[in-house]
Amino acid sequence: MTVSMPAAALSPATKLSGRAFYESIGSPKKIVAPMVDQSELAWRKLSRRLGAELCYTPMLHARLFVTQEKYRNSMFDALDGHSSNDRPLIVQFCANEPDMLLQAAKLVEAQCDAVDLNLGCPQNIARRGHYGSYLQDDWDLIYKLINNLHVNLSIPVTAKIRIFPSLEKTLAYARHVLSAGAQILTVHGRTREMKGQQTGLADWKVIRYLREQLPPETVIFANGNILYHEDINRCLEYTGADAVMSAEGNLYNPAIFVKPITYKETVPPDYESMDELFPRVDDILRDYIDILQDTPGEASQIATKSHLFRLLRPFLSQHTDIRSQVAAINKNSTIDDFGVIARNVETIVKKLFEDDEVRAKDTVRRSDQSLDQSGAEYKDIPYWRVQPYFRPVNGQILFGGKRSLDECKEENEKQKEQKKE
Repeated sequence: MTVSMPAAALSPATKLSGRAFYESIGSPKKIVAPMVDQSELAWRKLSRRLGAELCYTPMLHARLFVTQEKYRNSMFDALDGHSSNDRPLIVQFCANEPDMLLQAAKLVEAQCDAVDLNLGCPQNIARRGHYGSYLQDDWDLIYKLINNLHVNLSIPVTAKIRIFPSLEKTLAYARHVLSAGAQILTVHGRTREMKGQQTGLADWKVIRYLREQLPPETVIFANGNILYHEDINRCLEYTGADAVMSAEGNLYNPAIFVKPITYKETVPPDYESMDELFPRVDDILRDYIDILQDTPGEASQIATKSHLFRLLRPFLSQHTDIRSQVAAINKNSTIDDFGVIARNVETIVKKLFEDDEVRAKDTVRRSDQSLDQSGAEYKDIPYWRVQPYFRPVNGQILFGGKRSLDECKEENEKQKEQKKE
């Protein structure tokens, strides 16, 4: 791996901080979240092409990044953070050892705009490894991790957190993270326990509360509940956050950022806008494979299978032969193998559109089901177009006539009350 020599650390007093740093990278509003093995270079290129203004790397394990050259070379190389096509970029690490985190950050500081500490991962692997959201019980360690980077890096440090059931504790936690030296605070509006089938709704009210209570110069990114393009502006208006970060929304539809945040969708959307907002699976797949062709690197290769399953999710239930082809992808698969799948999808979609009835159904319809009390609406989207994914909650599928997010919201409130008791 070819890495530029780290720059000498600037004192905290001379580095750009908070809002000045945010403005120096263009005041981005639409952000691709850090995701394990998913926000790799090829995906960032696709997302940037479709409107993303800031991207995070996948979550990198600081200790492995420092001690295992094979891991480091596979996850981050000279093309990551290149000034021609991968900036602004924030590199995220999970860690629980301040000096190890600093060593890892030093290896990337010349190839990114900031380093982020993951304080949000809720998965069991994070619990076993004592990182991510499982550090939120150890505030002294969090301070040391962030402050060590703040004092010793030439670039800013940022942090991504989850909330507590209590507003007051969440505010105290946010203030603690900021006091350690975090220059941007990303707030995922879910608690540590909200994962898998218990994911439910992110609580924008908590993010708004933090915005109201923290100083105006504090830069806040909001994360959670971004399913459709218009959710971006709804979130910005409701929370007062500076920007919106999307993880799953971006993975299932990388075109979620394609329009300006002020764009107002027509009812139904005109065909040109529909093609932009909800691209056909054959078109988006071809764009992604073309980018892969020009993006060497193991990280992009590893991520391909998961990306194809997400991009094609509704399509695969109708065309199980393509599902079998995607499932057969393995570590020995090549770009040519991915190209075969893309061509097969193109053939199927082309044949579909020879049918007048299919062309007549190629429209986005708004359902009479409400996503939440803020006015968002569920959309019925043809299966040959990329679209958001609604997680099962307690075994029930959201929407499709099964269960409304209002019900999930009520359940989340009950769970919070039970924890207080």
